[in-house]
Order: sequence, then structure tokens, then C-alpha cells
Amino acid sequence: MKTEAVLFAGVAAFFLVTDVLYAVWSRDPTGTAALTISFLMALLVAFFFATTYRRKGLRPEDRGDGMIHERSGPVDFFSPYSIWPPLTAVGVALLALGVVFGLWLFLIGLGLALAGVFGMVFQYARVQD
Repeated sequence: MKTEAVLFAGVAAFFLVTDVLYAVWSRDPTGTAALTISFLMALLVAFFFATTYRRKGLRPEDRGDGMIHERSGPVDFFSPYSIWPPLTAVGVALLALGVVFGLWLFLIGLGLALAGVFGMVFQYARVQD
């Protein structure tokens, strides 16, 4: 993760220099805002990678003596059957159509999308007695 942190820090530095030069010479607020947001997003990714590297250290693929079996094992838990992702997709599609066709369709899509997201988040939440 250290290499990725340095790489994205370089990208952030490029956007910062470009942003300052663009702001001085063009006086265009739209482009300046876009470059500022690009700088902040690259800086956020660099910060994430640097923090992850400090917490977890080198990964097996970062070391020269790293072996394949060091990274093996279960990746994560994925729900085999769930209604929530398709419901979220339908909700987001209706949200986009609602922008074009009217507020009533937007609100229906918003309700479906929120129900789908909350369903995915709390699908396996259990109340402890």
C-alpha cells in the first residue's frame, strides 16, 4: 500500500500545481473548482492507502519473498440470495427517470432505493437478547 500511497500523492500534487496555475492564468471558477475537487479526491485516496499501510504493514505481494499461500483463504461473505440489490437497482433507475419525467416518479424511486440500501445494510443484523 505504500507504493499506491506515493502514487496517489503524486497525482494529488500534479492536480494541486495544475489547479494553482489554472486559477492564476484562466480566472475560470468552473475549471478551478473541478481541479480542486480532483486534488482533494486524489489526496483522500492517498491518505487511505497511507493509513492502511501504517496499520497493516506490507502485503505479501509487496514483498520479494511473499508466497501465494499467504494471501489465500476466504475473501469475504457474500449473500447468496437477496432481494435488496435488485430493489436498489430499480429504485436508482426510477430516481434517474424521475429527474426527467417528474417529482412523483423521483419520490417513488427514492423510497425504493432507500429501502434497498437499508435492507442490504441491515439484512444480517440480529438483535442480541
